[in-house]
Amino acid sequence: MPQLDMFNPNVESDEPPKSNSSANADSNADQFTSLDELINALKNMTDDLLANAGTNVVISRGNPTAKLLIIGEAPGPEENIRGKPFVGRAGQMLDKVLESANFNPEQDVYITNSVFRMPPGTEPGKAFRKPTDAEIDYYRPYVFEFVRLIDPFVILLTGNVASQSVLRKTGITSLRGKWTESKGRWIMPIFHPSYLLRNPSREPGSPKAQMWEDVREVRKKYDELMAKK
Repeated sequence: MPQLDMFNPNVESDEPPKSNSSANADSNADQFTSLDELINALKNMTDDLLANAGTNVVISRGNPTAKLLIIGEAPGPEENIRGKPFVGRAGQMLDKVLESANFNPEQDVYITNSVFRMPPGTEPGKAFRKPTDAEIDYYRPYVFEFVRLIDPFVILLTGNVASQSVLRKTGITSLRGKWTESKGRWIMPIFHPSYLLRNPSREPGSPKAQMWEDVREVRKKYDELMAKK
């Protein structure tokens, strides 16, 4: 099982030096004293890479004392309007997945993003686009501050953007369902709920069937860790 030092990822990494924008974000996201301070800093960002995109800052929802942290990708149009992550159709699917494993989406879970503004679309007819590598890098220190301040037992990464942000890896079909341990925190990439909406089959081996396997494993690990609390 892989191990990771989330806060010193270059110790055993071939990564190139950080860009100036990532270095600036590191200094801006340096060890907040409380979750409220972190959230207020994000709400008042003016120099981030998407500050001039004309989209809103979307930060989090759920219980800040929860021991299950879910990290999403970037806000979509519905999230941009309502100001909370996972409130559109993908969010409804995520809640159903959690409830299938007897997690209460409001009480047992805290949800945040990898990128905190919706990247505007660059193609005709598309309201938004996938975040760039630079955007993911920029917001990463804030994501790690959420991890430090929430201090969850289990972290779920929904999709490639979240996996790239936290694990610096992509390829969700091969990453999903596999645990990485980091300083007592257990991290698992899972399919993004929007992928399940695009692949509704429940046949064995389908994305929905694999998600069910994953969330059962999450429930097992969560119960095991909570019993040691």
